[in-house]
Amino acid sequence: MRMMKRWIFHAAVTLCWVGWFAKGEVFTSIGQMTDLIYTEKELVQSLKEYIQAEEAKLAAVKSWANKLDTLTQISTSDPEGYLAHPVNAYKLMKRLNTEWSELESLVLQDSSDVFIANMSVHRPYFPDEEDEKGAAKALMRLQDTYKLDSESFSKGRLPEADDSVRVPAGVRYNAHLTVDDCYDMGKTAYNEGDHYHSVLWMQQALRQLDAGEDAVVSKADVLDYLSYSVYQMGDLPRAIELTRRLVAIDPSHQRAGGNLRYFEGLLSKEMRERERSAPDPAMERPIQLGTYERPRDYLPERETYEALCRGEGVRMTPQRRSRLFCRYQDGNRNPRLLLAPMKEEDEWDSPHIVRYLNALSDEEIEKIKELAKPRLARATVRDPKSGVLTVANYRVSKSAWLEGEDDPVIARVNQRIEDITGLTVDTAELLLVANYGVGGQYEPHYDFSRKDEPDAFKRLGTGNRVATFLNYMSDVEAGGATVFPDFGAAIWPRKGTAVFWYNLFRSGEGDYRTRHAACPVLVGSKWVSNKWIHERGQEFRRPCGLTEVD
Repeated sequence: MRMMKRWIFHAAVTLCWVGWFAKGEVFTSIGQMTDLIYTEKELVQSLKEYIQAEEAKLAAVKSWANKLDTLTQISTSDPEGYLAHPVNAYKLMKRLNTEWSELESLVLQDSSDVFIANMSVHRPYFPDEEDEKGAAKALMRLQDTYKLDSESFSKGRLPEADDSVRVPAGVRYNAHLTVDDCYDMGKTAYNEGDHYHSVLWMQQALRQLDAGEDAVVSKADVLDYLSYSVYQMGDLPRAIELTRRLVAIDPSHQRAGGNLRYFEGLLSKEMRERERSAPDPAMERPIQLGTYERPRDYLPERETYEALCRGEGVRMTPQRRSRLFCRYQDGNRNPRLLLAPMKEEDEWDSPHIVRYLNALSDEEIEKIKELAKPRLARATVRDPKSGVLTVANYRVSKSAWLEGEDDPVIARVNQRIEDITGLTVDTAELLLVANYGVGGQYEPHYDFSRKDEPDAFKRLGTGNRVATFLNYMSDVEAGGATVFPDFGAAIWPRKGTAVFWYNLFRSGEGDYRTRHAACPVLVGSKWVSNKWIHERGQEFRRPCGLTEVD
């Protein structure tokens, strides 16, 4: 009966995802985006074949034109004399009746049919406007989290790596953003009412235009957006300077003149009230990361969380490190672990977090990814007010649930988790496989259900999530750490390893220190698989304690 409830629960989750899979979800999974690389390669080949066909057609038409040009020069010099020869008269009739018709058919021949047909086949799987917008916002999220200025980002440069910041000094595939790319980034932010990022990216577009880079977008358009966004950030002197540049470039601009008078009036009033003279715009420092303060949002621990993602603020002291050990774990003399015990390392002392080495083999990882990839759908969160599963910007990934019956590998992994932890997985949730896309993340959250959401797992009938077992199925070149803002821990992905912690005290009370996050992936593709273990069935495996914090 419990198994049936679990199946119904996860089926409902899957159905909720299906509706979100069709539109605006491509960017959320690197694993599925790789298919688009091969699609694009196929389209390029199809385009080359179209170009070759067009070039062959054009060569044939040129040959006709050259031949007929020579012929008409001769015929028009003495029309009657030319036509006096019966063969010439016949060939003229033939050319105009037959050969020109054939040339017309050649010119009208559409070599694009195959290319257009190929495009039509693939177009339903193309990213849409929501994907492009989501990817742009993901770049801005990476910019904020890892403190990347727009110029470095546009040139594909990442910060130098050191022991604390998990960012590589060089990336295998460097990429550059053009003026038009930066402009589109800024426009995306502007349309979202995000003037902070609009300023950063419009300024970068202007910087590249001033350096002489060619672009489709005009400097006037960039200045139009930039000046207004700077005004929205409360920087009147700079808004006036930029608007004056716009008026100088395009004196007939519809809004620029009115905006300039309005800005100057506001600044004059402000200076009178403060009894100060207007600052010289020429003395202003160029706009860069840090010129304006990023607006605060809904996440109170934003700064702490992002610092941990960069490897900053980790509270690993020498005293704490001295309390961390490594050991062989045989699961309390579990027969399956006696001859091959697991290597266990302490990651944190309180709350106790451990990492298991060689928790998954490469073959098992590939099989799990193979099973999950066709089922991947946008990961959801439960709305705390309505209880309905929905997508959210603070969780950007795709997930799939896998059952033990799907493949012997899944059954084996489930059994291994039970052997290692000593907790039954009979009442655990299915294995959840997740793949993070562009800037993929899951902002700080709790795995267990709090007192204000008592019905979160009611349908399962298995109680709360007592523990989390997290398998890392890929190395991540940069970013992607699992961080705990409450006590300042950062755990970095290592392929084949797993981390484990308890979400509940022995009393059944939630351990609020375990609020954690999956940091945005800066470079690479992050694959993980979760096993959330529930309370029911653990009564004799992890007996209750006598106090709330046991």
